[in-house]
Amino acid sequence: MKPTNMFASLWAVMRKELLDISRDRRTLALALLIGPVLYPAMMLGMGSLMEARQKTQLDKVLEVPVVGAEHAPSLVEFLAGHGIAAVDPPDDLDQAIAEQRIDVALEIDPDFARDWRAGRSATVALVHDSTRRNAEIPVARVRGALDGYANQVGMLRLMARGIDPSITRPMSLGSRDLATESAKRGALLSALLPYLLILTSFIGGAYLILDATAGERERQSLEPLLATPATRGSIVSGKIAAACALGLLSLLLTLLAFKLSAQMAGGMARMLDVSFLAIGKMLLILLPMLFIGTALLTYLAASAKSMKEAQSHMTWLMLLPMVPTFVLFVNPIKTELWQYAVPFLSQNQLLLKVIRAESIDAISWLVYLSAAFGLAALLWFLAVRRYHQEKLAISG
Repeated sequence: MKPTNMFASLWAVMRKELLDISRDRRTLALALLIGPVLYPAMMLGMGSLMEARQKTQLDKVLEVPVVGAEHAPSLVEFLAGHGIAAVDPPDDLDQAIAEQRIDVALEIDPDFARDWRAGRSATVALVHDSTRRNAEIPVARVRGALDGYANQVGMLRLMARGIDPSITRPMSLGSRDLATESAKRGALLSALLPYLLILTSFIGGAYLILDATAGERERQSLEPLLATPATRGSIVSGKIAAACALGLLSLLLTLLAFKLSAQMAGGMARMLDVSFLAIGKMLLILLPMLFIGTALLTYLAASAKSMKEAQSHMTWLMLLPMVPTFVLFVNPIKTELWQYAVPFLSQNQLLLKVIRAESIDAISWLVYLSAAFGLAALLWFLAVRRYHQEKLAISG
């Protein structure tokens, strides 16, 4: 077939599939609006909740049950000056912490006053459950106040004996944090945002491609299409092109929704890098994943005898983008060039660079785009080969 006829057939199939899905307005609305509406609202809502929780727990007076407060009145007074009020402990302190009625408590040793007067190290126990993430801020506040009190008293004891307190610190440890402000601001969203964006692009054309393959086979409307003079490659390419066009529109709307919602929101979300340059980089990163996901789903759905069978693949396909997120969470690794050739991991690493406002060199772009579009071409070829099977047009 001539190239002009091939592209004409591809365009005809693409228009047909887009016209078919446009008739189902509910499905079209779900395909286009779930990402733009749900994901930004969820991400920015989580950020706002976390920011509000941190401000509340840092600013309010923290009530801490103290066992044996009468043994260390000066310590209790010091804590009160730092926004930590000592209260009477419950009868069963351990049970109260296990039931999350109390975040953190203190146990002052009965011999605290005697050890204190003797100049020995007095014992104070911090009681908490380290697996409760909601108690992290209260525990950090109490621990910081106790460390400050211990350092202050230690220096006073040395000065009372005519000793320079700096003698106990042979080395002064400083810190230079090289993290950019953009990287710090993006740290909150860097865990889930790449996954959501990769998932949006990976299955962005799923609604259309499932209906255009398994759906047509179930309705027995695929056989007349295969009987036309159009080549199988044109038919497959037309269906993939239609699904990618729909997925690209959904992805673009999602990115623009993130930009708009971040600009309208306050606090940390407002400081995210949502410039058009950053949006353009994200779109370029996610574009190959859109082709990979659509071509893979075309290959899988082509052999399904019904929509229900084709939709069963969505369960494990939606888990694939989660793999790099969990791997990097359990085992963080340094960014290396070979990672840009690994599906899902490469997108995750590149999106993190954009979120952190870091530059991406030309070699990384070359390796990523070559590997990603190469995989997309391979999956497209396999889908075309599957469409050459005559049993494809037979339902049941």
